[in-house]
Amino acid sequence: MAKIYPQQESTSSVSQCLSSKRETYTLWMKSLVLHSNGCTVYDSNGHIVYRVDNYDRKGTSEVNLMDLQGNVLCTIKKKLLAFGCWEGHKYDNDYNCRSKEQPWFQVKRCNKIINKGKVACQIKVGCQNLCIETISTSKVFAFRIVNKDGQIIAEAKQKHSATGVVLSNDVLTLDLAAGTDHSLIMALVTVYGLICGIM
Repeated sequence: MAKIYPQQESTSSVSQCLSSKRETYTLWMKSLVLHSNGCTVYDSNGHIVYRVDNYDRKGTSEVNLMDLQGNVLCTIKKKLLAFGCWEGHKYDNDYNCRSKEQPWFQVKRCNKIINKGKVACQIKVGCQNLCIETISTSKVFAFRIVNKDGQIIAEAKQKHSATGVVLSNDVLTLDLAAGTDHSLIMALVTVYGLICGIM
């Protein structure tokens, strides 16, 4: 059985959230918990760095992004009074609660009828504007996160093994640009997975 993570070595720490170089993760759109929805994220050495375990049904209105030890990093919640809007709040593990401050980020789903382009979601992180673009119209969950200048800061596509074998639709490669906040990107990936009904 082929390993689902890349073979190249990485000098990054498992707990590292920012990196000065490009990083590659493997997303397995499955939860580590039996009969649960979610995803598991591996670094280039095959270590689990993030996980989402959605114990409820797919597309639930609130989930948590966690590290391997189960520490909550971000709580993602759907705004019930707004169509297709999500907020992410950093989690304060010292006080065991979600941050009471302004949301860390907000994601708004774009209307497919009005928006005929590839933009699926608009994202606001502080004063920074990003968007999620779909790459493919096939059943593969492939997308990119782009800043307002059109620079790709993260891109997810179906994973190929080192020998070129295409892995199943639920195994993706996530390439992250240098200097990106990995936990933020994973939180945005989680929101998009919820919107698309994958988690």
